[in-house]
Amino acid sequence: MFNSSTSPLAERLRPTKLEDLIGQEHLVGENGIIRKAIQTGNIPSMILWGPPGVGKTTIANIIANEVKRPFQMLSAVSAGVKDVREVIEQAKRTSRVILFIDEIHRFNKSQQDALLGAVEKGTITLIGATTENPSFEVNSALLSRCQVYTLKSLNEEDLLKLIDQAFKRDVELKNRKIIVQEHQALLNISGGDARKLLNIIELISESTSGDVTITDALVVEVAQKRIAIYDKKGEQHYDIISAFIKSIRGSDPNAAIYYLARMMEGGEDVKFIARRMVILASEDIGNANPTALVMATTTFQAVDMIGYPEAQLILSQCAIYLASSPKSNSATVAIGKAMNVVRETGDLAVPLAIRNAPTKLMKDLNYGKDYQYAHNFENNFANMEFLPDQIAGLKFYEPGNNQREIELRNFLKKLWREKYEY
Repeated sequence: MFNSSTSPLAERLRPTKLEDLIGQEHLVGENGIIRKAIQTGNIPSMILWGPPGVGKTTIANIIANEVKRPFQMLSAVSAGVKDVREVIEQAKRTSRVILFIDEIHRFNKSQQDALLGAVEKGTITLIGATTENPSFEVNSALLSRCQVYTLKSLNEEDLLKLIDQAFKRDVELKNRKIIVQEHQALLNISGGDARKLLNIIELISESTSGDVTITDALVVEVAQKRIAIYDKKGEQHYDIISAFIKSIRGSDPNAAIYYLARMMEGGEDVKFIARRMVILASEDIGNANPTALVMATTTFQAVDMIGYPEAQLILSQCAIYLASSPKSNSATVAIGKAMNVVRETGDLAVPLAIRNAPTKLMKDLNYGKDYQYAHNFENNFANMEFLPDQIAGLKFYEPGNNQREIELRNFLKKLWREKYEY
């Protein structure tokens, strides 16, 4: 059964029964865990995690329809703690309410905490939808009370079924003569997103009259005219964040701010931007300016609390600071070298001198013997080998060429001259 109205095509074709749902066989197929939950009527609170347009909202609606339960829907973009509490109060008067929260990753900690008691007591059955990894974006207390189900992008077979379904079953399209001569562009541009696919089909039908033959050239022409320049989940998403990071790495605050504005105008998640700056602060600045990591981490915490639109000020300040900061990738290079050595050499024995010796037996086996306590020596430096014998003398860390690390290099040269034969 499908919706039939003047609403958008994606909404008109939204299925209300499991047998009409395309894709997600691992969850709703014959042996799917969600199908079994519907059959038993025992619906757990859950987080549906997957890319856009793969059926998260649809599955939530189907669950409510199939089990005949009251259904409430909130969007984390616009709802606050007050809205959550109002729904919970209503649910106390109406048993077994299903509360669907779209983009639940956009709820801050206090908003998520407002759900805890109601979920634990069974006042509501929570179904949250997110495009972000719930391990990072949903607090652990709420996550522990929910099952996490991962949804997949629709494959080519699924998308072709959806195209066929659109022209055969939609009340608007089936009365027109529309022939799909080529479909590769439709598949490529949709990228496994059913909503995007149906939006493109609708754009084509609205931009033409009479008989229509859909070709790849026609799809590309219409898509370029009408699809947004910045797609948070498409190629532009990765191109713009790449340009943003490379501009900061290249110490160009002007370019960094420009690409930051592109992302914010496109509605990019503020935490995604801030998270990338935290990574950059260690990867590209490191000990050339250790405060950069503090600044970036504080920025992440601040934008999580503030949200749009004020978060743009905090992101701008941090981006300018990072772009203007001295750079060093010495920490990045060092851990890369060390990881390669670990993979190549395996679990080498830790030298006896620096092993822990909490028992008499361990001491009798020479654990901790000949250990040199660094603070007993000049400059707090013990001239002993800490690496396993097989890789003794290897250097992973090479200080960079900025002033702070030049000073550090000179200090280390003084200490390491004998040990590393500087």
